[in-house]
Amino acid sequence: MEPTDASDAPELMQARLVDLRTEHRDLDEAITRLTLTPPEDQLMLRRLKKRKLLIKDRISALERLLDPDPDEYA
Repeated sequence: MEPTDASDAPELMQARLVDLRTEHRDLDEAITRLTLTPPEDQLMLRRLKKRKLLIKDRISALERLLDPDPDEYA
């Protein structure tokens, strides 16, 4: 995944946001399935959770770029 900066077109950022949300949802489902039947490899579960958090951070950053809160720095 490539980092997105403020110079990207809003349409590209919106499309990226949709992709990230889809990946986040898919990871959430995979993590849920793995926790229902404990995996032999706990490392894989930790990596999936870490990836999910990274994606959540990217989603938040893109949302702030697309819709900055004018009261945030007031």
